Amino acid sequence: MAEKLTEQERSEALAELPGWSQSSTRDAIERTFTFKNFNEAFGFMTRVALVAEKMDHHPEWSNVYKTVEVTLSTHDAGGLTELDVKLAKAMERIAGQIGVKNS
Repeated sequence: MAEKLTEQERSEALAELPGWSQSSTRDAIERTFTFKNFNEAFGFMTRVALVAEKMDHHPEWSNVYKTVEVTLSTHDAGGLTELDVKLAKAMERIAGQIGVKNS
């Protein structure tokens, strides 16, 4: 089972993930991605879904038109783990390939 990150590990991870922030309500990280249109947003979600399935680690997210809101936390560990950081980095790579606007 994945272990929760220490405060130092959490700080270091967030420093490497611009646009991501600590959730104010739980042990998780959050980010909003804004795309040019719905097609790009849905394409992003589809590509991330394939990565998440391979990792067996799935995001909490919602989509409204061109906006995708993401929360990452490892439920089995009760908080933020390295799995969340790896998925966040994968999301950043995918968003960069699509041409996401920073939100």
